[in-house]
Amino acid sequence: MKQWDLILAGGGLANGLIALRLLERQPSLKILMPENGPQPGGNHTWSFHQHDLTPEQHHWIAPLVAHRWDGYDVQFPEFTRTLEGGYLTVTSTQFAQVIRNLPGLHFQPDAEVVSLAPDRITLAGGEVHTARAVIDGRGYQPSPHLQAGFQSFLGQEWQLHRPHGLTRPILMDATVDQLEGYRFVYTLPLTADRVLIEDTHYIDSAALNISDARERIAAYAASKGMGLKTLLREEQGNLPITLAGAPQAYWQQREGQPCSGMRAGLFHPTTGYSLPLAAALADRIAAEPLHDHAALAGVIRQFALQQWQRQRFFRLLNRMLFLAGPPARRWRVMQRFYRLDDGLIARFYAGHPTLKDMARILTGKPPVPVGEALRAVLKHTPRLRAY
Repeated sequence: MKQWDLILAGGGLANGLIALRLLERQPSLKILMPENGPQPGGNHTWSFHQHDLTPEQHHWIAPLVAHRWDGYDVQFPEFTRTLEGGYLTVTSTQFAQVIRNLPGLHFQPDAEVVSLAPDRITLAGGEVHTARAVIDGRGYQPSPHLQAGFQSFLGQEWQLHRPHGLTRPILMDATVDQLEGYRFVYTLPLTADRVLIEDTHYIDSAALNISDARERIAAYAASKGMGLKTLLREEQGNLPITLAGAPQAYWQQREGQPCSGMRAGLFHPTTGYSLPLAAALADRIAAEPLHDHAALAGVIRQFALQQWQRQRFFRLLNRMLFLAGPPARRWRVMQRFYRLDDGLIARFYAGHPTLKDMARILTGKPPVPVGEALRAVLKHTPRLRAY
């Protein structure tokens, strides 16, 4: 049995950022990071907007950033728009290189955590490790105290036969068939002849037919004149989109266990983006000395509850998106949103809309029937208070 200052259970984004920030601020710490897979970060791509982070956060996250653009496009049936402002991407390859080389961090690959408590873990081979605190960052865990829809996607990174001609990402191309819910294609031009294409759906359950998604990506690429040559990588995900919940009960269920990232419910409730809140939590944890698991659990719980209160407006919008109008017409909610002011859109992505922003989003001609929108706003399951 070996004693550590901190154990980060899971080598995903949130725990990686905690390790990076903590060891920058408190380099004497000894941290263990067991991960079920072969490397930190797994097989993922994380993107964010320039205004999602503070200047200081941009500084310490900079080593992780693999790509940056000076704007992005959105495309809808009735209009196309270019929005200015930085858009950045962290790849799991870049993430793994940085995290594995952190002084003070012992990364343990292919190490399944079979038992976890606030101060110890047991691995599949029976190995036991103890620490002042254990942070569980092993991904999203469904809860009876959280009602959610999902943003489900399949992404493929392709080497092309010829340059694609794109100069910036296409965050949403919603001109495609909508199928069973709001659907769009997301494209990142990684190099002149290499792209990441994601077939993305806002749907009621995390069920996406992968074979069909592969066919849709191939058809989309062909329609855009992209000659697909070599499939370099494939990733898939199901990002929760929060509709309602009971946050106090959610954290009581954790029984004092410090958590991070998706496991702590820390993600943008409408877009599913998780990096900005992961960075903010890492800052919060690194701002004071690491004492014990009880103190750390209190810090994380307080941070998460504060975010929950700030996200109330987003959950209202999500219920409109998921519960109002036919699924095939949900795109109208997003089309109307992207007609709004650039600054409002940037503040929305950053999770900090003003009261004026909220009023602007909700006023004007509604994209869904008024009666259905009101029922969606008020709808919640009997066990959940919709706030």
